[in-house]
Parts: sequence; C-alpha cells; structure tokens
Amino acid sequence: MARRRKGRRRGYSLMGYIKDIPTLKGDNYEEWKRELDLAFILGEVDWVLTTPCPIEPAEIFRGEKESDAEWQKRERDNASLIMSYDIEHAKWSSANKNCLAAVKNTIEPTILGSIPEYDTVSKYLESIKSQFTGSSKFYATQLIKQLFTERYHGGGVKDHILRMSNMASKLKQKDLGISDDFLVHLVLSSLPKNFDNLVVNYKISTENWNIEELISNCVQEEERHKETNGDSINLVKDNKEKSHRSPSSKEKQPQHLPQKQQFTVETRSVSTLQEDKTFQERSS
Repeated sequence: MARRRKGRRRGYSLMGYIKDIPTLKGDNYEEWKRELDLAFILGEVDWVLTTPCPIEPAEIFRGEKESDAEWQKRERDNASLIMSYDIEHAKWSSANKNCLAAVKNTIEPTILGSIPEYDTVSKYLESIKSQFTGSSKFYATQLIKQLFTERYHGGGVKDHILRMSNMASKLKQKDLGISDDFLVHLVLSSLPKNFDNLVVNYKISTENWNIEELISNCVQEEERHKETNGDSINLVKDNKEKSHRSPSSKEKQPQHLPQKQQFTVETRSVSTLQEDKTFQERSS
C-alpha cells in the first residue's frame, strides 16, 4: 500500500504534464490556459495561483521591563513562527518556480520576449491574459501575423481551414475583419504544392467559393491524393514482389546450361566425323 501511494505522488508531477499543454501562439489562448490549469491541478500546485508569498515574521526585541521568563517565552514562540515560515516559504517558492517554468516553456519564443517579467506566476499569467483577451492590440497583431503565415502541414485540410476561419472570426470581433473572398485566397496560398491544380482551377474560374465550398473542394482534392498515393504504393509493392520472384527463375537457368553445352559438344563431334569421312573419300 505504501509503495502504491509513493508511485502515485511521482505520477502527479507537474513537469510530466507539460507535454500535453499546447504552445501558446496567439489564437489558442483559451485552449492553452485550459490545459495549463489542468496541469496545475493534476500537479497539485494550483494553490500557488491564489496563495500569496508567505511573509517573514518580524524581528523581535526585548523590552526594557520584560523579565527573563517572558523574554524566553517570546523567543520560543518566535522560533516556532520562523520555523513554520521557512517551511511554507520553501514550499511556496518551489511551486511558484515550477509553475513559472511550465508557463514559459509553453509559450512561443517570439511571444515570450514581449511579456514583462514578474516574480510570481499569478501576476505573470495576468499579464498574458491582458495581451490575449479583450481589446488587446497585441492579440490582434498576433492573429494577423499567424493568419498570413499559416501553412498546412497535414493532419486534415478541413481542420486547417476551420482553424484559419476561426482566426478570421476573432479579428472581426475586433473590427479588423477580412472578407470571405480574401480568406479563401489566404487558405489557398497556405496549401502545399499537391493542391496546385485546385488553386489554378479556382484562379481561372469565374466563380467565387465560400468557406463551405472551399472545405468541400479541398477535402475532395485531399482524398484524391490519398487514393493516388495508395495506387502508387500498391504498384511499388507489386514490383517488389516480382523482383523477389525473378531470382528463382534465374536459379533454374544454370540447370539447363550443362545440357546446352553437352548438345553443342555432341554436335561438334558429329560434324568432325563427317569431315573426316569426306577427307578420307577424297584421298582414296
């Protein structure tokens, strides 16, 4: 039973949950904060967000009319307070330090450099919140930057388009909205080269797609690529199987070679006999 409890404490380490926290990039503050709070709770350090740093007990001085017994009692009481403070301060400092490290480790470097430094994780998180919520110009700038530099690297083109559409909707809430036509162009420019045919067809077409049509066409194009790649894989597999069969047929060839050589030798022997016979007839 004791071993089980000990293992459970090790399993609830804060640093073990950092890998599950998404990197704060600008448009995902809510998700980042939610996962960060969960990590603090599971790591049993969430109390540091609402608990102020322990205050060191004030130094005591002996009064002029204070007796030895009274002074000794006050010293003992103060020593107990100091010991309690040392324990609580060490516990709080460790939790605060670990939480600050966890927060900074999950923020994109370009954003991290723009956040003011604070000694407590609670104030540090308040500073981040002020930049990524409300009417923050910094938040709007990050959204615009990410929207224009977003690139699709796999994982489902539908989710990619919805993510960019979500960023655009957040800009509209700040009176910085972009038109759907412009968003379609941004999405198409974020796609890799295997979508070039789709992009070209859209550019030469007189029709304008909305977001739903864009998602539908892009998903169809992605499915077509998957089917094509699947056929290519099967073709490569068939070629490999044929290449594995060919050595067996080659191995049979040496078995026929001796017969062919033997036939050639026998043929030469008959020819030689005929020539000898003809030569003898002419000589006679």
